[in-house]
Amino acid sequence: MKKSVFARALVAGILLLSLPTAAHAATEDDGYTPGVDGSFTLAGSEAAGVCEDDVPWIEYSVVLTDTNNQSTSRTARLVLSNGSQSTTIQLGALDADGTLSGRILWPGASIAADGSPTGWPGWAFVDGSWVETSDNFAWTRGDISAKIVVNPEVAVALSYPPSSPFCSAQPSVTGEPAGVGDEVTLAVTGGDVDVLPFVVGGGAVLLAGAGLFAFSRRRRTN
Repeated sequence: MKKSVFARALVAGILLLSLPTAAHAATEDDGYTPGVDGSFTLAGSEAAGVCEDDVPWIEYSVVLTDTNNQSTSRTARLVLSNGSQSTTIQLGALDADGTLSGRILWPGASIAADGSPTGWPGWAFVDGSWVETSDNFAWTRGDISAKIVVNPEVAVALSYPPSSPFCSAQPSVTGEPAGVGDEVTLAVTGGDVDVLPFVVGGGAVLLAGAGLFAFSRRRRTN
């Protein structure tokens, strides 16, 4: 009996000692992040590099939450940096609801009046062909960091859009969009397929089928 009472008292003591620790843990796990005021933030803002019709663009969406009117600016900017170089792109004034979205040419890119590309970062047209250069914002195609700045500011994941079989974010040496050739590319697998074997193989199958049909008709006739 004494052992049972002692065991119960020991368990009760352990539980009482653990209560302050549990309360402290609940306080630290309430979703609060030190230095970030939920009423004054750019959380939800994004920026992404996209390629469209061989033109590199930056699509952006800015969302300012400023419940207590703490922000001292209503103009959004996008700042790119590689650690030693940086450039600031003016995005524009926020709407009345604190949002702004749109797209802007990637630094160093240019287009004609009809929307066709006339320039790419890190490229120059010399003596009738395109050549790579370290100028014209070439560094923005490498490892960069980016942030949207209003007041406050927020870091965003942004990188130069890669070329694909359907959109080239850089020229070829002949001035034609890179990635355009005589090969047929499978969109699902990304593999290159030579058309000739399929044409020859398909023709052989058709010839074999025709021969079997003629042989079968001859046997029925005889």
